[in-house]
Amino acid sequence: MALRFRDLEVDLAGPLEGLRYEKSGGIARITLDRPERGNALTKRMEQILRAVWADVREDPDVRVAIVGASGEKHFSTGFDVGSVGPDGAVANNVPFDQDVFWSPHQNGVWKPVLCCVNGLAVGAGLHFVVDADIVLASENAAFMDTHVNVGMVGALENVGLARRLPVGAALRMTLLGRHYRMPARRAYELGLVDELVPTPADLGPAALEMARAIAEASPQAVSLSKQAVWGSLERGYRDALEYAWALLRLHWAHPDFEEGPRAFAEKRAPRWNPDPNARRGGGDRSSDPEARGRGGRA
Repeated sequence: MALRFRDLEVDLAGPLEGLRYEKSGGIARITLDRPERGNALTKRMEQILRAVWADVREDPDVRVAIVGASGEKHFSTGFDVGSVGPDGAVANNVPFDQDVFWSPHQNGVWKPVLCCVNGLAVGAGLHFVVDADIVLASENAAFMDTHVNVGMVGALENVGLARRLPVGAALRMTLLGRHYRMPARRAYELGLVDELVPTPADLGPAALEMARAIAEASPQAVSLSKQAVWGSLERGYRDALEYAWALLRLHWAHPDFEEGPRAFAEKRAPRWNPDPNARRGGGDRSSDPEARGRGGRA
């Protein structure tokens, strides 16, 4: 699959600059792969990630994604200022949704995403943390933001931090910059990390166990459930309940709404339909291997 964004064509079947992208058994694995540079990020990598997230979003065989990093010392040291062009620009003066494409949330991905943090996560590397659905970290992990130390505004990642942390903890990280590293255990105690494991080697097995459990469920039910929870963060309680109720009612028309109870009653594994546009009574092809191979599309 090749996609073009601005002046960059991305062939996901070939080697990717600074990244590895693999898919197997319904699970996509995205690995930041510049350990010699602390897994620092570049604008070129952002466009590659845009293509990767588009593939995660559109491939009906992908049920869950896992984001991780090579090595044990750094998850990501943030944006690589050494990769900035002669104009010194790290972003374009355009609306947010036209220029920022690091994370699943920024690319409209409503499939579950797990983030595995090994070592230090800094600055732009926090995009993957704050926008993940479940964050796992090893005991050697730490979290830090240094925007203010290089004369930049701590804004996007920091708003995400304030969603997952008490505001004082988010501001401590934001305002103290390089003078404060939040240890993994403290991040776990405050809710930035959801699962703490002893070593980086334990991250992969723990994430795979979670991913496989998620992949057993109805893809459409999982996606709408994720939308309901994330949507609640942008609304008051009553509006969040109304939004969740609308998503719940939307799912009533999907074949999986009947397939789940039927499979439970018949004591068999459910045959989920991965097509979000499939409708009950309109020819449920969830058990048709050929249809499933096409993502349920004609």
